[in-house]
Amino acid sequence: MLLNQLGFKFEQRHPDIDEIPLASEHPSSYVLRLAQEKAAVGLKMTQTPSVFLAADTIVVKGDAIYEKPQDEADYMNMLSALSGSQHQVLTAVALMDGQHVSAKLMQTTIQFCEVTPQQMNQYWLTGEPKDKAGGYAIQGGGGNFIRTIKGSYSAAVGLPLVETRELLCAFGVHPQ
Repeated sequence: MLLNQLGFKFEQRHPDIDEIPLASEHPSSYVLRLAQEKAAVGLKMTQTPSVFLAADTIVVKGDAIYEKPQDEADYMNMLSALSGSQHQVLTAVALMDGQHVSAKLMQTTIQFCEVTPQQMNQYWLTGEPKDKAGGYAIQGGGGNFIRTIKGSYSAAVGLPLVETRELLCAFGVHPQ
């Protein structure tokens, strides 16, 4: 887990929120809202006064938002759209302590190589794409499709490490 790399002790919670874009909501506003809603719900789940960190990641190409694929057909459509082209991975991280909330948004630009239907099918069969935004994991088999990356690798994985450390330290939370 990425947060372990920063040296913080933490407990995991899995807040359940509605992940549906609002009408005319810009992708960056959407992903920021989701991270903040997850932080608010997660904070309510904690037993002791604390801070709650939440993040959300989406893949965006043009006006299309690609989240986790609904099924194999959805996945094939996603990867076909991303194949041989450039897209953005947007990750928002939010920290809340009950009185204050702070959030940061990171954008990473990814250039995919051409991905054949056979490669897409083989990757789907690994099971990895089923719960990944955009239908791929940069830190896993999906990394085989990435020609170039511009921006934060850890943000594209799902948690921008530098920005997360900065948020935590600003809230007085330090590695242990």
